[in-house]
Amino acid sequence: MGDPQDAEAPAALAAGIRAAAPSCGPVRLVAVDGHAGSGKTTFAARLAAALGGAPVVHLDDLATHEEPFGWTDRLRGQVLEPLAAGRSAEYEVYDWTLRRFGGRRRVPAAPVVLLEGVGSGRRDVRPWLARLLWMELDAPAARHRGELRDGPGLAEFWAGWALAEQAHFAGDPSRPYADVLVDGVTGRIAPGTLGELRNGP
Repeated sequence: MGDPQDAEAPAALAAGIRAAAPSCGPVRLVAVDGHAGSGKTTFAARLAAALGGAPVVHLDDLATHEEPFGWTDRLRGQVLEPLAAGRSAEYEVYDWTLRRFGGRRRVPAAPVVLLEGVGSGRRDVRPWLARLLWMELDAPAARHRGELRDGPGLAEFWAGWALAEQAHFAGDPSRPYADVLVDGVTGRIAPGTLGELRNGP
């Protein structure tokens, strides 16, 4: 995402998101979804900065080795319901090294909160969302990028993850419901999708 033009995308998105109606109590909850390795974390950080430091909830903190996509109840009870009531949320954070939950993270009921992670646009979460962004990078390319990033020590994990991710999106796809498509390589917004965001639902 080193192209200088890329800097325009988060700023343009931020303007439309601020103008959107709240979706989770007073909060505009925005999901950044896509395949593992597609650039979600990087883009969410840039979008959060463009929004003046919007809080980011990373689904890696709620998923576990045993339940890579079994985090829906934790997200709803620890994050969505408190935010919907106008309260700060506080959720337990999973330690991927110790393989257990340890520590807690606080999320204020800010005007915009970003939800970043694979499956963040799943059907059980979409009713809470103001907008759903999808990182456009196909699964093989995203996996290759992730494996290069993580090194050979996590090759076995990636093999298992790829199967779980494939099964998840086969039964509960997010991309067809995305409001905005973001190129996972360049960070550019797909033509035609930003206008929809600015105009609202």
